[in-house]
Amino acid sequence: MTVPPIRPRNRRRGIRPAVLASFGAAAVALAVLTTAAVLPGLAGAEQTDAPPAAQSLQVFGAQLSATPRDTYTATPGEETYVAGGTNRDWASLVLLYGEWPVTEENVTVIMRWMRQENYEKTWWNRNNPLNNGWGSGGGGGLGSYPNLRVAAQNAAEALHTHPGYAGIRDGFAASAPTEVTEAAIWASPWASSHYANGSHWHYTPTQVIKAPAEAW
Repeated sequence: MTVPPIRPRNRRRGIRPAVLASFGAAAVALAVLTTAAVLPGLAGAEQTDAPPAAQSLQVFGAQLSATPRDTYTATPGEETYVAGGTNRDWASLVLLYGEWPVTEENVTVIMRWMRQENYEKTWWNRNNPLNNGWGSGGGGGLGSYPNLRVAAQNAAEALHTHPGYAGIRDGFAASAPTEVTEAAIWASPWASSHYANGSHWHYTPTQVIKAPAEAW
């Protein structure tokens, strides 16, 4: 007699540990993949959604003004002095021809000097304001020149040529104080009297007087 096998009682089947481990590993892998896929998106979303940095432009109150232009002044030349025609112009012309500075000190010295040699109101007498004997054809400075322009040229040339006038040249070149250049004039052989070493020199203000046009 064959005995049939005894069937086990129905019971809940459990999940094997190996299968459970496989499920766990798959779940972890899925979580990693999901996180990797989501994180870049989140990062991109953060970068995209972030508001742009605020930019500002500050303009400081600067007032625009016109650029100042250089000013130019013309140095008076020969024709300017001739056109002026005064004793001051003639003194300036001597300095111009002698290539010395046309300064107030130098002009003052020559104007005083002219007054010592000629009457101030007729300073152009014989077209020889300083009674210069150089090239004037007259001894002792009593000669004359064709015009006052030539007289100024000869005065400058005489001062540059004679060794006894070195002190006068130096005074003009340095635009020295008037008393320095005047002392050099007194010490020079320009006048045999040497202007009594300055005791005959006059310091009252000189008058500016115009010579006749034909004198030029």
